[in-house]
Amino acid sequence: MDNDSVNARDGAEHDRAQAERPVILVVEDEALTIMDLSDVLDAAGFEALQSASAERALGLLTGRTDIVALITDVELSGKTDGFDLARSAAQMRPDLPIVVVSGRSKPDPERMPPHARFIARPCRGDDILELLRSLMKG
Repeated sequence: MDNDSVNARDGAEHDRAQAERPVILVVEDEALTIMDLSDVLDAAGFEALQSASAERALGLLTGRTDIVALITDVELSGKTDGFDLARSAAQMRPDLPIVVVSGRSKPDPERMPPHARFIARPCRGDDILELLRSLMKG
């Protein structure tokens, strides 16, 4: 087998492995924060789909059926904040596990979907992952 055939086979296996990983939509407008959290999710066997704005995230949720959970910061670039994103996402996909994260805002029961959970910063990516896993188990 030549190198091109090996590389093509390895690429197809990588694509298939990627496709089998659960997709988590991560909405955060701070580049380092989203990269760090994406690394934690990747190491845990998830695929992190990144978005810096709620508007783009809603488009992704509308267009992609493979997203199995949402993690969003409260303060985002654009007109829509993380609380509004969480509520819209819960209306679109009522069974979607949602984690709302903030270092400045407090959890607002009036603005949080009933099944969403809030975690305050400072926290570690592993803390967010643990909360997300508990939500995904039901």
